[in-house]
Amino acid sequence: METSEIFGGVDAQYAGLSDAVAVVIPVPYDETSTWGKGADKGPAAIIEASANMELYDIETDTEIYKTGFYTAEAVTEKSSPEAMVNAVEKAADKYLKQKKFIVGLGGEHSVTTGFVRACAHHFDNLSVLQLDAHTDLRPEYHGSPYSHASVMSRVREICPFVQVGIRSMDIIEKPFLVDENLFLAEDIYDNDDWMDDAVDQLTENVFITIDLDVFDPSIMPSTGTPEPGGLYWYQVIKFLRRVIEEKNVVGFDVVELASVDDNKAPDFLAAKLVYKLLTYKFQDQITGAIK
Repeated sequence: METSEIFGGVDAQYAGLSDAVAVVIPVPYDETSTWGKGADKGPAAIIEASANMELYDIETDTEIYKTGFYTAEAVTEKSSPEAMVNAVEKAADKYLKQKKFIVGLGGEHSVTTGFVRACAHHFDNLSVLQLDAHTDLRPEYHGSPYSHASVMSRVREICPFVQVGIRSMDIIEKPFLVDENLFLAEDIYDNDDWMDDAVDQLTENVFITIDLDVFDPSIMPSTGTPEPGGLYWYQVIKFLRRVIEEKNVVGFDVVELASVDDNKAPDFLAAKLVYKLLTYKFQDQITGAIK
């Protein structure tokens, strides 16, 4: 692979599979989205941005890429939403069997079902933490149970979940909400009082799915359905660090980046978010002059 195709643009010694702690799995899929298109360009845009970001993290005083990140071949199955989910599950399962930490890069949010299914094969007492503007709890949408708008309905069939940052939904989704696991943006945007409660609702093993529209569109306009009233960078990473410190996070995905040519800031936000989460997860494994 060219450096521009490797997450972080790191040297080959840090990009091989055998020594990697984490595997980045791109899924450039955008077949069920119904308004703004372009999420299929998201994985490549995140990887390109990551190759141009600083790899030293000031907050933790680490260079986490030295733990090794392998960038897998993209999952390109597009024959149907269900076939795509099955292909993602198969790809994730392959690396979980090798005891790798998995990082999914979407693509639209429907890709998450495959990652969660794979994790459920390997981890008992699993739950999903969803950061999102939307509940995504329609039983099906436009005839497909594997639509981006139905992803959490499919997750609900696998394990419990906690929803953070929600501020948009259809009334047909209301019966599927779990009140104690729902943290609306309007209630949490200006305080951190909710964080302990959200962490407490999670089980021992956690998969995190981050739809980038959880962020306010002033800092993340490059999504298919941006919603006003979103969360901001420092609040989100503070919460995610707490989750990683208190739970066993077994993988995560970042989805719904619809990259545009004339504004690269959202691409960098997404890349930095991936790198931050990997830093929080693996910072204790760094040795040497820098932590």
